[in-house]
Amino acid sequence: MNLNIRTHAAAVFLLFSVGVLAQSPAATTEKASPPVRSAPPMSSATLSNLLEQATTLEEREISALVGSGEESVLSSQMAGKIKKLYYGLGDVVKAGALLLEFDCESEEAQLQTAQAEHRGARESHLSKMRLQALGAAGELEVTLAAAAVDKARSQISLRQAQLAYCKVMAPFSGSLVKLRIKTAESVTAGQPLLELVNPDALKAQIFVPAAWSRWIRVGTPVVVKSSDNGRTYRAKISKLNARVEGVSQSLELEARFDGPPQGLLPGMVGTVMFPGRPKN
Repeated sequence: MNLNIRTHAAAVFLLFSVGVLAQSPAATTEKASPPVRSAPPMSSATLSNLLEQATTLEEREISALVGSGEESVLSSQMAGKIKKLYYGLGDVVKAGALLLEFDCESEEAQLQTAQAEHRGARESHLSKMRLQALGAAGELEVTLAAAAVDKARSQISLRQAQLAYCKVMAPFSGSLVKLRIKTAESVTAGQPLLELVNPDALKAQIFVPAAWSRWIRVGTPVVVKSSDNGRTYRAKISKLNARVEGVSQSLELEARFDGPPQGLLPGMVGTVMFPGRPKN
């Protein structure tokens, strides 16, 4: 009886297994997945057009900041009170023009004192030399008197140099773009007084991808388009930075304009195009 039960159970297990195998994915025919459609091949003309558009877009994204090749912040070389300002904001000045003057009565008095001491030391030296000729003065006395003359003369030079700080001259021709002091105002040594910019010597500051360093050279022509007036200006690369900015991986360039760029002022922005840039 036990044999029959075991035989029956084995038969049932065999039939169950056959049914499972018949319904399993391995035993059935897999449904074919829909075919993947590939994109049609791109023609060379279309590819060239896209590359040209990408190049144009990349060039438009290159910005330029117009700056002055000659600009300076003039600071005070002495502590004192402003006596007079000779020019105002935006005024055009020539190189060597007197921009402002300090009240330097004390410095002038110190110069006069040094000059008087020099005259006294010189007369004392001459007297010692006459006494030496008469045998009434020794060589040491004459030497010390001569040293006193030299010391007094050096004091005159020092006071004259300090007195020269009382007048601030324009180091180059340009326009005053910022005044940081007023008449009768007291300032300290090293305090900024005014800013001078030459609008005729302009340059463009440009940042390009670091990879462009393989073809950009000094003298490479560029075209700068102003965002303010829409005009274009021709320029040439004049300087390349010797280091790439680590975070943005950009290279700083400097371009000089061909001739006076009429209508441009320092601080304006624009976009740069590189006519000779490789297309690949």
